[in-house]
Amino acid sequence: MIRNEIEKKEELTLSPCACLAINSKGRAREEEADPIRTCFMVDRDRVIHSKSFRRLKHKTQVFIAPRGDHFRTRLTHTLEVNQIAKTIGAGLNINLDLIEAIALAHDVGHTPFAHAGEEILSKLLPGGFHHNINSVRVLTKTEQHRKGNGLNLTAEVLNGVLCHSGYGTLSSDADTLEGQVVKISDKIAYVQHDIDDSIRAGLLDPNELPIDCLEILGRSHSERITTLVADTIVNTRNLIANGTNNKVTPSEIIESALIKLRAFMFEKIYNGEVCQQERKKAMFIIEHLYDYFNKHPEKMTTLYLEIAADEGLQIAVADYISGMSDAYCIQIFESIYIPKTLVDLSIAKDFI
Repeated sequence: MIRNEIEKKEELTLSPCACLAINSKGRAREEEADPIRTCFMVDRDRVIHSKSFRRLKHKTQVFIAPRGDHFRTRLTHTLEVNQIAKTIGAGLNINLDLIEAIALAHDVGHTPFAHAGEEILSKLLPGGFHHNINSVRVLTKTEQHRKGNGLNLTAEVLNGVLCHSGYGTLSSDADTLEGQVVKISDKIAYVQHDIDDSIRAGLLDPNELPIDCLEILGRSHSERITTLVADTIVNTRNLIANGTNNKVTPSEIIESALIKLRAFMFEKIYNGEVCQQERKKAMFIIEHLYDYFNKHPEKMTTLYLEIAADEGLQIAVADYISGMSDAYCIQIFESIYIPKTLVDLSIAKDFI
């Protein structure tokens, strides 16, 4: 079979540190192997064809409902992460199919209105809400495949998705180098493209960026990404060659500059006055929808009523709302809370 040829090629050509498809821990539900695609290739394709992946095109990255076609959405962010991760993966000679499957799936559990939605759901839902955990939940529960719950992805992809979030000592690393590549690529991508979008929106002057970070990483968008990608590849290869550890990471000086630039973006943009004003509006919408569907569960679709029966109503409501796009969330809010005119002005008579 063609799949066997591809798997044999992986064994012969990829780094000893790579996660080979033939060595996968497998799926929760056993299924017949594809005659052409490896298990990780199948996972990638299932993610791409899923509804939750398509909805990312209408979910916020940073700016809610931006006017203009050039601002990032959650989908374009995902594609940028994928591109950066595959470049790093190629430099490390590890499994690009696994990297792509993780990268494309990593944010399918994000809420409408980005981290504003995540923050308010975390306050409302007992036990909290985290988008990386919810991404795994979407991939294993709410997406439907062959009339079963979830996409039945491999353990390595689910682990990479679960461990992609967070930064620093409090976050956990994926079990595979491929998953670790996606995690650092996520940070490289969003810090740099959020700077680009903030400048485009007029919320950030390039001269405000920390000069010491620019001197280390580069002054342009492309220069910074090139520096971060190249340094991550070289530093990781050195760590592996020296037997230090198998960990995907930039060198200390480069990573420190990235962390400082990320902290600047949190202070200036993410937690800045303009974004916070819109975040409060978004949180208001989600809070009211959460209350409404907890009082009127019959308004949700059958899948979520089944989840409510199995796991509790609040979990089902969080699943339902987190799956919404920004536009659909606003549409549902308007249909419930915004009054509509009962008069057709086009046919109303003038009694004056």
